[in-house]
Amino acid sequence: MASWSEFTAANPGLASAIRELIHQYGSGLGYLATIRADGGPRVHPVAPVIMDDGLYCFVIDSPKRRDLDRDGRYALHSYPPEDNDDEAYLSGRARPVTDRRRVERLAEAYRAEKRIDWRLYEFSVEVAMVARRVNGGGPEATTTEIWRDERIAEAADGAAMRHGPAIR
Repeated sequence: MASWSEFTAANPGLASAIRELIHQYGSGLGYLATIRADGGPRVHPVAPVIMDDGLYCFVIDSPKRRDLDRDGRYALHSYPPEDNDDEAYLSGRARPVTDRRRVERLAEAYRAEKRIDWRLYEFSVEVAMVARRVNGGGPEATTTEIWRDERIAEAADGAAMRHGPAIR
């Protein structure tokens, strides 16, 4: 799983486009999908933080935080722009940040309320995507750029060779 900085080094143009869509209203805004204990999806709005060294999110004590603690898989989708249908999507795994200095630095920079029970998570990037509609057109006028962490793809391909073909 790639860190945000590894993803940015691998595909700076796509990382910039994602950052632009996530931060289009100033602070980061997106929809976070997690996996409930029964395996179903859960979706909530969040305020992700994209910095040069990572993709982070402060998560209060909530069902979504319990989802991330139990099963770190996530998907993050940008809010829709007001003037077009462009979209950004990321997926990977979230893990709690345990480095106190990093937590304090981000809490200070983003004014995280100290009296609230929140936890800071860092999100790795396994898949990243941006879709842009050209001239306001339909699906035929959509450009899509997708990046996948090659290490994940290689691991999946290796598993398929050992256990039979994977469905893609």
